[in-house]
Amino acid sequence: MLHPDNAPRRPDIGSSWLEPLAQAFQAESFAQLKTFLLHEQASQVMFPKARDIFAAFNATPFDRVRVVILGQDPYHGPGQAHGLSFSVPAGIPPPPSLQNIFKEVQRDLGIAPPKNGDLTPWAEQGVLLLNSTLTVRASAAGSHQGKGWEPFTDEVIRTISAHRSGVVFLLWGRFAHQKVTLIDAERHSVLKAPHPSPLSAHRGFLGCGHFSKTNELLSAQGGLPINWSLP
Repeated sequence: MLHPDNAPRRPDIGSSWLEPLAQAFQAESFAQLKTFLLHEQASQVMFPKARDIFAAFNATPFDRVRVVILGQDPYHGPGQAHGLSFSVPAGIPPPPSLQNIFKEVQRDLGIAPPKNGDLTPWAEQGVLLLNSTLTVRASAAGSHQGKGWEPFTDEVIRTISAHRSGVVFLLWGRFAHQKVTLIDAERHSVLKAPHPSPLSAHRGFLGCGHFSKTNELLSAQGGLPINWSLP
C-alpha cells in the first residue's frame, strides 16, 4: 500500500485513479500520512489489511463512478474492514449501521436483507464506497483522523465533482453533510439523510428512500439503475 523509502512508491490503487489523483499523491499531507502509517504498521494492529486500503478505488474505476456513498472510519473490529465503506467481508455478521442500511433497502425497494454484508456487487456497478479516513487502529475508532487522509479523500470528492457528471452523492450523517461544499450541485445530485447508526437511523435515515431515488436520478439521465440486491 504505502511503501518504505527503498520500495516502490506507486500506491496500490487502480490505474484509472492515478492520473486524476496525481496532485493528491504528491501533496505534503500525503507524505506525512505515509510516515504516520509506516510507524503504525510497525507498532500497532491496523485495519483494513494493507492490500485492502484502496479497495474501493480498485472495485470502482474512476470513469465508472456513478454513485458515491461516504462513510467516516473503517470498522475497527477484527476481520470487519476490507476497504469499502459500510461493507464487511462475506462471513462477517453485518454491523448495526449496515443492518439499518439493509432495512431501508427492504422498506424502499422490497429487497429482503441479505445475510452477507459484502457490498462489492454495489461497487462493481459504479457505487464508490468511500470512507473519509481509510485506515484505523484496532479497537480505536477515529484513531487515524487528522493524520492526512481527509485532505486526500476530500480531493477525491472534488475530482469526481470536477471531472465526472451526473453522479449521485449519498451523504449520511452530520460529518458527511459537511462535504457538500466539495460538490458542484449543478453537475451532480446530492441526497442527505441522518447516519444509519442505531443512534440516529430512526431520525430520518429509515424512510429516506435514497436507494429508489438514486435509481430514479440515474434513469432520468439515461443510465442503468443500481441493482441493490446482494447474493
